[in-house]
Amino acid sequence: MTVSLEQLRRCHIAVDLGAARTRVFVKGAGLVVDEPSAAAVNTRTGALIAVGTLAERMTGRTPDYIRVCRPVSGGTVVDIEMAQRMLRHLLGDKLRRQLRRKPRLRAAASTPHDSDPLARRAAVETLVGLGARRVELVDTLIAAAVGCGLPVEQPTATMIAMCGAATTQVAVLSLGSIVTAQRIPVGGNAIDHAVIQYLRQQHELLLPSQSVRPLQLALSGSGLTPHGPSVTEIHGRDVATGVARSVLVDTTAVRKAIYSPLTAVIDGIGKVLRDCPPDLVADLADRGITMVGGSALLPGLDQMLRDATGMPVVIAERPDICAVLGLGAMLEGKIEPLVLNPLAGTR
Repeated sequence: MTVSLEQLRRCHIAVDLGAARTRVFVKGAGLVVDEPSAAAVNTRTGALIAVGTLAERMTGRTPDYIRVCRPVSGGTVVDIEMAQRMLRHLLGDKLRRQLRRKPRLRAAASTPHDSDPLARRAAVETLVGLGARRVELVDTLIAAAVGCGLPVEQPTATMIAMCGAATTQVAVLSLGSIVTAQRIPVGGNAIDHAVIQYLRQQHELLLPSQSVRPLQLALSGSGLTPHGPSVTEIHGRDVATGVARSVLVDTTAVRKAIYSPLTAVIDGIGKVLRDCPPDLVADLADRGITMVGGSALLPGLDQMLRDATGMPVVIAERPDICAVLGLGAMLEGKIEPLVLNPLAGTR
């Protein structure tokens, strides 16, 4: 684990800065913020117009002088100042006053696996700018495994696949640490992009960037499984004329377009299993893979991984908020480390 559980118990607030959503957990209050990681800025004055859900709804619908930006990309803060301004507004004045009363405010933040020192420093500086005197960093994979109830501290293997908006992280954990892991630059955004490109090339149709996720439009029914509807009606804008029109799309072809980026995820899982010790792989044959993250809810993705690996695949109960719930459980002292005392029973 990146930091000890004793240090985490002293923290007052936990922040999960994701590419798609920002979540904040306050000790004693629970999950207080769960909003999109977006901010709308007036480029003429520099004023912040909106954050969260309202800012995301503005995407693609603003005049020239309003820009919707995303200060977090792939779980890494790319614009520290904007991330601080976004968090201040998401927390609100009342909660910020409560946190300022803490004499030495401590914060915890989740960072992607194998994030470089600059990415970790950006996460620390973002929370220091909010008033934190000390910031503890936790690997997102460990936090998500704790949040979905996996026995992370036990000497048995647990495998987790965290499907985010920008990346997919796969790891095998044992004794509270990561044994082997892979970070794959394919996530929900890449799957959406594959659907958009297919409809543009095959049907000359442009989909709206927001309003409704194109993936949810194209994949109704059973999604990636072959038992869904054979055709789906899609509404968009004609590439040539610019007028609105609807087309009937063959869902089988859409599934093939989605398989292309998902093959990288399957390859990553295969590499993690090859690098894992044989004893732990034997444990995984029974336990299987636990899927967390917002993109884990993609219909049929669990069945596709089940077919590719031959292992049991389950989706966590609340996959999108597992990481922040895991941070919260560690803050509130609900996780007890495995106590190893080699001198017990000896004289």
